[in-house]
Amino acid sequence: MPTVVISEFIDPAALEHFGEDYQIHNDPNLVDAPERLAEVCGSADALIVRNRTQVTLELLDSAPHLKVIGRLGVGLDNIDMTACQDRGVTVCPATGANDVAVAEYVVAGALMLLRGAYQSSHRVLAGEWPRQALTGGEVSGRVLGLVGFGGIARQTAERAAALGMEVLAHDPFVAADDPAWSGLAERCEALSALLMRSDVVSLHVPYTETTHHLIDAQAMASMKPGAMLINAARGGVVDEAALARSLCDRHLGGAMLDVFENEPLPAGSPLSDAPNLIVTPHIAGVTGESNRRVSDLTVRNVISVLKGTDRDHDV
Repeated sequence: MPTVVISEFIDPAALEHFGEDYQIHNDPNLVDAPERLAEVCGSADALIVRNRTQVTLELLDSAPHLKVIGRLGVGLDNIDMTACQDRGVTVCPATGANDVAVAEYVVAGALMLLRGAYQSSHRVLAGEWPRQALTGGEVSGRVLGLVGFGGIARQTAERAAALGMEVLAHDPFVAADDPAWSGLAERCEALSALLMRSDVVSLHVPYTETTHHLIDAQAMASMKPGAMLINAARGGVVDEAALARSLCDRHLGGAMLDVFENEPLPAGSPLSDAPNLIVTPHIAGVTGESNRRVSDLTVRNVISVLKGTDRDHDV
């Protein structure tokens, strides 16, 4: 009977797909107990993780029977992909299952940042009436720049366009003649051009050596005065200290971050005193609906690999 270890939270209904044919070790506390995780993985045929579990070379060495890793999400920077490939371990991200959740988060962020009135409840309840200070602006007629143009960015483009935004996108990995560009976004060959033209910049790239601090002090300085930055992609893509300085200097008008270079965000972060900053705990892709879709797809992917029927989801 194959053994499946689950180290982070999963929708319980998805586990019903395993039936009685699998031994399930479901413990969301394992993510914070790496030694115990390594121990239980000693007999595991499959491991299911989210973004916090670090699938390192050491963890893989402790799991000699491991055949598949199911990723409850799409980012793979917490998984040693080279080591997985060397060991013949299939990695299955839940591609597409949380696209809508992240796209809605980004659009909501653009609306909140540009309007600027939604963080003032405490002032109004205290008897203030700051109408002039909270006038804000509309998204209609503004320019949204998408850095990366994969599935989530395309869902974001559709929703932003419906609100009257002009959409630009930069992605050197999507060919100029790709049908995805048609009617969705204007293609910017150079990132610099996108940054200079956009009122709101939203990041949709993985974390790699190339994208580390892609949005640094120089990139922020090239953005429009008052422009907004949204990062619901991966921490480390934004230089957080540079962002804090830009916000404090009032060059950027605001930012919304769901991901950080170190998670949870450590005490004393340079972002702590930055104005017009909205932060959330890596939750953009997690809604009740998306969690059900992601969990269901991940379990099905794992079962297909263990049964030897996988064709589409291995990485």
